[in-house]
Amino acid sequence: MDRDLIIKRLRGRESREGTDRGDHNLNQGLDDHDKLVPAAVLVPLVERKDGLTALLTQRTNHLAHHPGQVSFPGGHVDPGDESPEATALRETEEEVGLHRRHIDVLGRLDQYRVRTGFSVTPVVGLVTPPFDIKPDDFEVAEVFEVPLKFLMDPSNHERHSRDYRGEKRYFYAMPYNGYYIWGATAGMLVNLYQVLTEP
Repeated sequence: MDRDLIIKRLRGRESREGTDRGDHNLNQGLDDHDKLVPAAVLVPLVERKDGLTALLTQRTNHLAHHPGQVSFPGGHVDPGDESPEATALRETEEEVGLHRRHIDVLGRLDQYRVRTGFSVTPVVGLVTPPFDIKPDDFEVAEVFEVPLKFLMDPSNHERHSRDYRGEKRYFYAMPYNGYYIWGATAGMLVNLYQVLTEP
């Protein structure tokens, strides 16, 4: 995936008006929440010698929301946060110890609604090594990177399903080397692919 194209497509991009992405896109009639809690995540694209990678976390198993899942660093908006970018950068520092001086914020993907009641703003940032990683042991079990080339290959954008409360629920999944990237995280990566490949 071309670095310059990514910067061109994302620099200053806002979430598109009227776009309502989320779990309900693959599940007709699914709309579990009237009021959603605002949140933000950082989609960190790391500049490695062999190409860009996406930095992801494996959440610890005891967390109240999305335990054990693969996710981007992020969380709910605090009262002192001036913007989704501020939330994403703060949460990234708190969760994985990646300091904001290494991150060039490019722009936003579309808002993403999750079944657990959050409206998430994905903020894409270009991360320049070298940098230190110091995960918060309470929230983060592991930090790892996946080649962006793999994640942006539509043949790896699988649709899986599970039974939930007696109904079949569909979601995106991108299994990679023993990691199961799925749900909102995979959905945001599909949105990134759409942004980078739209005419």
